[in-house]
Amino acid sequence: MQSAPMWDPHQYLRHAGHRSRPFLDLLARIPELPAEREGRPARIADIGCGPGNVTALLADRWPDARITGFDLSREMLDLAEADHAGPTPGGGAIDFRHADAARWTPDEPYDLIVSNAALQWVPGHADSFGDWLDGVVPGGTLAFQVPANFTSPSHALLAEMCESPRWRDRLGDQGRRYVHILEAAEYLERLADLGCAADVWETVYAQLLQGEDPVLDWTKGTALRPVLTALGEDAEAVAEFLSHYRDLLRKAYPPGPHGTVYPYRRVFAVGRKVC
Repeated sequence: MQSAPMWDPHQYLRHAGHRSRPFLDLLARIPELPAEREGRPARIADIGCGPGNVTALLADRWPDARITGFDLSREMLDLAEADHAGPTPGGGAIDFRHADAARWTPDEPYDLIVSNAALQWVPGHADSFGDWLDGVVPGGTLAFQVPANFTSPSHALLAEMCESPRWRDRLGDQGRRYVHILEAAEYLERLADLGCAADVWETVYAQLLQGEDPVLDWTKGTALRPVLTALGEDAEAVAEFLSHYRDLLRKAYPPGPHGTVYPYRRVFAVGRKVC
């Protein structure tokens, strides 16, 4: 049985600007919520909220909303609660709860269920859409975005290393364990089959990263977490793995005069419940 990755929220937030932008793009496409039409505070769930930095952005769009962020990582939740829990300036409130997205189901009606860069870690997550939408009020929305960069050099090289003779006994499929996304058209069909007016699209962000070995630094916050968790306290093995991976990334993503370009593809979906 695989253990859950140990997260480092501070490492994750080192690239908070680039990581937050897709959520803002998703947020811009979410239609008016039933609560807005009815003149009441919206009820919102953020699945896989991480350190809460994007959960807080929901309060900018819906100032009086009651927002709950759910996450499996205690490390992420501790920082989220410290930095973002409590009343919001617009009269709403944010709180955080421990939950596994693979098993979570709504325990009250929501105007919006949203997820940012989390469902790629959840096998079969699309099978949960029906239960989630059962917990969305008529006219409410299920919205999410997931990374779709798993065939890029950063992720393909990581998977190849994990499956190489040197590492396969210790790491096995750790380099691919988060690849659980569907294609955009499949998400569109799933949501339409469940009675949603669906808006699904893809975007490739040409991200310009700064600093020494910035792609390695990026993956330390996400894709590398299962590997680092599996290697645990074996500092020698960690150093060996990271050194080899760093060298491969330097060839795949050479720095340019303005920084290191790191293209990143993401899939977005917004499903408004119409029946």
